[in-house]
Amino acid sequence: MKNYDVCAYYFPNYHKDKRNLLVHGKDWDEWELVKKAVPRFDGHLLPNVPLWGYEDESDPKVFEKKIEAASSHGVNCFLWDWYWYEDGPFLQKCLEKGYLKSTNKSKVKFAIHWANHNWVDIHPAIRSTVKNPHTLYNGEITEIAFEEMTDYIIENYFSDPDYWKINNAPYFSIYEIGKLISGLRGLENTIKSLDLFRKKTIAAGFSDLHLNAVVWGIPLIPGESTLHDVGNWLNISSRFNKPDDIIKYLKFDSVTSYVWVHHIPMTSFPTVDYMDVLKKMQDYWYDASKAYSVPYFPNVTMGWDSSPRTIQTDVFDNLGYPFTSIYVNNTPDNFQIALEEAKKFIDDSNLSIININAWNEWTEGTYLEPDLKNKYGYLEAIKKVFLS
Repeated sequence: MKNYDVCAYYFPNYHKDKRNLLVHGKDWDEWELVKKAVPRFDGHLLPNVPLWGYEDESDPKVFEKKIEAASSHGVNCFLWDWYWYEDGPFLQKCLEKGYLKSTNKSKVKFAIHWANHNWVDIHPAIRSTVKNPHTLYNGEITEIAFEEMTDYIIENYFSDPDYWKINNAPYFSIYEIGKLISGLRGLENTIKSLDLFRKKTIAAGFSDLHLNAVVWGIPLIPGESTLHDVGNWLNISSRFNKPDDIIKYLKFDSVTSYVWVHHIPMTSFPTVDYMDVLKKMQDYWYDASKAYSVPYFPNVTMGWDSSPRTIQTDVFDNLGYPFTSIYVNNTPDNFQIALEEAKKFIDDSNLSIININAWNEWTEGTYLEPDLKNKYGYLEAIKKVFLS
């Protein structure tokens, strides 16, 4: 039986963090938005209520329950949405106090997905400022900060026996290549910084560094840039007139996706049918596998509903993130169909890696953790496809 790496993105904003407390006040975490979410139109199924309650993810006992649920249903890796800005880390407590201190962490590997986007003030978003929200932390960081960050990662994470590796090369994913390049002041400085990161990783005893790039065509959060945008911005030579030119120049080892809304326009409001999106994503998987010179790891997204991140009393119009359309018909059965199609793709491509959005993006309506309505339905779908 073929072994698959089924990786779920993990969003660690469900514990108390000192930066959040400065902005939102005492005892705040993103559970507050989940609790307050209400239906915004007829048939809108909110709130989503976690079966386990509103737990502190930085508690190792809480995380042990997550690991048991993931491992017993076929999820064997968490891709950590991980934040490091010019002045240092953010939201790291969940990983370092929750997962890393758990007694059963070896059942589910972990890897860093550096979420280097701007952190904007949208928790919740105000209708009047949704087009131009206030930036709290800028995703661009300098060479000095990048080296400090990568040294920290090698020492504290790569060294852990449960860090996910591909052929003994630690997997490290970058969310926004444009922010990486602009922060490091161009392609030449970027390749120098990445080469140094790779050299230090090898010196630490690994075979190599597996660099992964998240790619997309539709920006989501204000301030995001696509690889096409980066090519236009660089305007260096015809060598960089398509996204794969940048991927090759920077020596990335693979590319992937983060969420379906990065690829498929939502052409109706307030809802979009999940199965219609799936059909278009299937085409995208095969197109991406041809467009890039490195392997493309497909993404399956469980759902989409970012309305909990809006002021609930504001009129819900199609204004842009988080005032966006909502996926409907994303039942556990249809999610299973999406997984089956993704499995066919990776089998056809001689790959074994798939990622899922997400383990716990509760305020974007895409989560595998059990809720009161579906119980363990989405996890059972993964188990049927990858463990049966």
